[in-house]
Amino acid sequence: MPFLIETFDKPDYQALRLEVRQAHLEYLDANVVTLLACGAKLSDDGETASGGIYLVDLDSREEAERFIESDPFHQAGLFAEVKIVRWRQAYLNRKNTL
Repeated sequence: MPFLIETFDKPDYQALRLEVRQAHLEYLDANVVTLLACGAKLSDDGETASGGIYLVDLDSREEAERFIESDPFHQAGLFAEVKIVRWRQAYLNRKNTL
């Protein structure tokens, strides 16, 4: 079942985000079968990330919690807040999936 995980970075933690980014990307690559989509939330000029969105296909909220807690960004203390909600996939890649 799909879950949406939204993360919010702590203010002024850009240096930590950049420091841990490679480990974060490697974690995502290692878990690609779980990911429906993911990416950073950016400032209007596209220069600064302030958190992320993950759409994951996991069996339970607990698995979604474990997934984000294992992310190097989370382990490094980057996030001020994490929200996890069930998500109903209606469209993906511009196609109706219902």
